[in-house]
Amino acid sequence: MNASRALFRTVSAGSRAVGVGIGCALLAGCIGNPFKDAKVDPDSPVAADVARMTRQEGKYPTFASIPPAPKDIRPARQYRESAEQVLAEGEALKAATAPDTWTLEGTEAFAEAARKDAAPPPPVSAAGQTEAFAREQRQRATPPPPR
Repeated sequence: MNASRALFRTVSAGSRAVGVGIGCALLAGCIGNPFKDAKVDPDSPVAADVARMTRQEGKYPTFASIPPAPKDIRPARQYRESAEQVLAEGEALKAATAPDTWTLEGTEAFAEAARKDAAPPPPVSAAGQTEAFAREQRQRATPPPPR
């Protein structure tokens, strides 16, 4: 691409300084604490709690209160080795189950063996047997007692 250099003018140091000055002036308004002189409405239901909590001296933490680093964790190298092992096993599984790694051979022999192992279907009952069974079940059924 052959574009004119005038299209890509560089920013001069003076304009940078002006931009930084404007940015500093805008951020200067954020330096103060707007809550320092804030007043709480005395009629507010939380006024007593606010007054009590703001006067309460708190114990601030020190660097000495930071607990020591735990010593019963494994080093980062072992985490890396475990992650690499999991990734390697995943790649091995993908390779073992790729589309070209297995075929469907011997399906007729498998189907014939399954047919031999399967139990024969139950005999078909006649229509009269079904009606007799339904009548017997109706007689055995007892309705719930009335309240």
